[in-house]
Amino acid sequence: MYGNLFSMLTVLKGLPLSYYKDLQEDKDIVFKTNDTLNNCLKILDEILNNFSPNKKKMLELASSGYITATDLADYIVKNHTRSFREAYQKTAAIINMAEKRKKKLDELTLFDLKKIDITNYLKIVDLNSQIKLGPFEIDFVTLTHSILEPNGLSITTPEGVVLHTGDWKVDPNPLIGKKVDEKKLRSIGEKGVIAMICDSTNVFSPGRAGSENDVRESLLKIISNQKKRVLVTSFASNVARMESIFYIAKQTKRNISLIGRSMHRIYKAARQCGYLKNLIEPVDPRDASKISRDRIILLCTGSQGEPMGALNRIANDVHPDVNIESGDTVIFSSKIIPGNEKKLYGLQNSIVKRDIEVITEENAFVHVSGHANREDLKDMYQWVKPKCVIPVHGEHRHMKEHINFSKEMQIPFNLKVENGNIIKISKDQKPEIIDQAPTGKVYLDGNVAVSLDSSSIKERKNISVNGLLEITLIITSNGKIKKPVVSFRGIPEEEVSETFKFDLEDEITKTCKSFAINNFKQEKNLIDTIKQNCRKIIKEKTGKRPFTNVNIARI
Repeated sequence: MYGNLFSMLTVLKGLPLSYYKDLQEDKDIVFKTNDTLNNCLKILDEILNNFSPNKKKMLELASSGYITATDLADYIVKNHTRSFREAYQKTAAIINMAEKRKKKLDELTLFDLKKIDITNYLKIVDLNSQIKLGPFEIDFVTLTHSILEPNGLSITTPEGVVLHTGDWKVDPNPLIGKKVDEKKLRSIGEKGVIAMICDSTNVFSPGRAGSENDVRESLLKIISNQKKRVLVTSFASNVARMESIFYIAKQTKRNISLIGRSMHRIYKAARQCGYLKNLIEPVDPRDASKISRDRIILLCTGSQGEPMGALNRIANDVHPDVNIESGDTVIFSSKIIPGNEKKLYGLQNSIVKRDIEVITEENAFVHVSGHANREDLKDMYQWVKPKCVIPVHGEHRHMKEHINFSKEMQIPFNLKVENGNIIKISKDQKPEIIDQAPTGKVYLDGNVAVSLDSSSIKERKNISVNGLLEITLIITSNGKIKKPVVSFRGIPEEEVSETFKFDLEDEITKTCKSFAINNFKQEKNLIDTIKQNCRKIIKEKTGKRPFTNVNIARI
């Protein structure tokens, strides 16, 4: 059953978008699944006739080992609208309490659970404040970026001060939040900075990154001239941009509706933190279509062409609540992230084909970056005066150019690094790379993080290249073998003939005769031998060595 399911999913995953055969490939899998299901039901009938559950033991096992902890975390998320992170922190605290009291989860009372406060496990740090971590003193320095409350870190060590900027720019009017704390940065520079780890994203861009206030004024002019529905897409995390769209909606006497889950989450979080005050109330997406087209602005996710983003779903007429039509305007108030060009241009072209105007940063002033341009970098170097610069956050060409720029700024030392480099920094010596930490991609298999060489990833790669062979053996109580059930996926169709299947079935039957079928100790050897022999036949015939799964059912 699961093998057939896997086969079906493999088929569907491999179908091109232009596939027009109405899923003929799935028929064989469905019929074989039906056969397998019938066999399973026969087996299940025999099992149930001889099955007697130990209720006491089952209950004991179900309540042991905190196996319901995940269910508890899911319950907190679904019923108390908490984030997964907060839910799992709370669950961890509950388990910790249960362990200390030597109780099971179901033995804790509601009163016990209400007493748990996860803030005890968190340390809230005020903006522009200072903390101590062992021998280090860390000063938080207010900067500006495309997200709220960005902070650089001034780390005082026994060897001297290291400044990590994080993502930043100089915005003279960020709209939300404070300006760059130039005074504090100059003070840090006067004390002496042995190394500055600095953002390199816009090192090739001349001038300054620009201000959110300037974007607001430009968007106001653009939207004021639109006669029909306006849809604006941007990064949900850019709260200042969100506030600008709310402001523009009010100024142009339009309603506003938020489209996309992350847009709603950020809006809610910003309101809870004291931002986005005194704004007009957003309209529910289900009611947005009822409002006149010249009286509504839609602020939605999907600015990078994400397949499941709100804008993509709207453009393809699959969004349940929102639509756009000829005469409307779509504004991409964002920058294309490198690597997203193809899917984003494809989305924009599909919108233009529907006689809908598309406005981007290529043809209008609708976006400013959250990263420092060359003049912003120049200011930072003049304020901090580091002895060494370590460029980060960029491609190799960005970091190379950042090193060249630091030389123009008369910085004595620079160090080009890669992911995983371990750096030695001291006040008397030039920084140097002394070791390498393991780095690389981590695959998310479902909701579980696994390494690249995990068995599940290897199996899927093998199936994608060599295909899948599923074999089911049904052995009766008297040791007789019924006709093996053999199914393929990912094997060239012209080779999967009845003669080919007969050869495999014959090989399986002959292999089984060489083993003591009722000897359970030989079962693993039997399975391994069947796999080896069948894969050899398929290799000779097709050149493929499919992933092979052998199931033995005894009735």
